[in-house]
Amino acid sequence: MLKHPMRELHVSIPVRMDDGSTKVFQGFRVQYNDAKGPAKGGIRFHPDETIDTVRALAAWMTWKCSLLDLPLGGGKGGVICNPKELSMTELERLSRGYIDRIWQFIGPEKDVPAPDVYTTPQIMAWMMDEYSKITGKNEFGCITGKPLCIGGSCGRDDATARGGMFTIREAAKELGIDLSGATVAIQGYGNAGCHASFLCRELFGSRVVAISDSKGGIYNKDGLDLELACSVKKETCTVVNSPRKTTVKITNEELLELDVDILIVAALENVITKENAPRIKAKIVAELANGPTTPEADEILYKKGVHVIPDFLCNAGGVTVSYFEMVQNIDRYCWDVEEVRKRLDARMTRAYHSVLETSKDYNINMRQAAYVVAVGRVVEAMKIRGWIGTD
Repeated sequence: MLKHPMRELHVSIPVRMDDGSTKVFQGFRVQYNDAKGPAKGGIRFHPDETIDTVRALAAWMTWKCSLLDLPLGGGKGGVICNPKELSMTELERLSRGYIDRIWQFIGPEKDVPAPDVYTTPQIMAWMMDEYSKITGKNEFGCITGKPLCIGGSCGRDDATARGGMFTIREAAKELGIDLSGATVAIQGYGNAGCHASFLCRELFGSRVVAISDSKGGIYNKDGLDLELACSVKKETCTVVNSPRKTTVKITNEELLELDVDILIVAALENVITKENAPRIKAKIVAELANGPTTPEADEILYKKGVHVIPDFLCNAGGVTVSYFEMVQNIDRYCWDVEEVRKRLDARMTRAYHSVLETSKDYNINMRQAAYVVAVGRVVEAMKIRGWIGTD
């Protein structure tokens, strides 16, 4: 039953363009499994979106929500488009048109979308407003990732990175690593990677010695000037243009193999492979990105004693705070940022230790253990509900 989505929807979305023409966009929404609760998962606007990608990500969301023991299932959505080529008015019409096509399929008790690749809080606001218009009542809880003024949650902006930090902290305790003064390299300097760099310094006193983006990376063994790097990234779209007096230019491949305590991978999938895994020197690999380590590399790292915090544990802070947003919308009560972070810490810490204990009990790596925990909880829910046999 877990090999296939429970249901999926394919839609055609006609959009009136600014020049008066009409263009039809293809969209999808997949609800992979809702045994534990309403489906939860983002919406992607991307020119290369496919139903296969959406299906895979919906399955991933099922395991991620289960692993954090959230009362949610897994879903995902997408529209084949290039938002960079659309005006704001065209983007709004597309966003509302997507909801017009799927509104009967979603809702606070069915399926709650959220932002993902190339979708924003503003797009979520349009979608929530359109759903509310159709249903005839304010339904802030039908979408998460909204602006604060219309039911968004404090602490959502850095939730993915902050959640990852809590798992790194617990892993360091397990391995006996003193994070104050520990060295950190971060591949990927988008939202998650940038927040992670500052949080490493703020929460732990760790020294970030290398960062990179798609154009390359920079290195300073004594620690980078993060404010300067962030400013350079915003102004030039890459950290590579940082002043040469204080940094050395390195490649993404070289960053992965640096002699550091913690390697945070926050960029693309399949960057740690069987070829470079033997040269990974970090004691902890934290996967803020989805799928950065291949199965072959996983086995090599496990045998080397490298502690890998798997993606759907490490980067689950985002969906956890999205769940908090749902809870606040239901209660019509807003938590302050300290409350959000305290609850996020508790969820991430509990999830990490459930995976760690399973890894030890079965003598398997952390990723395998995460799947044992996550899939087991979904199966238990299906058995209790009578969907499958109990033998």
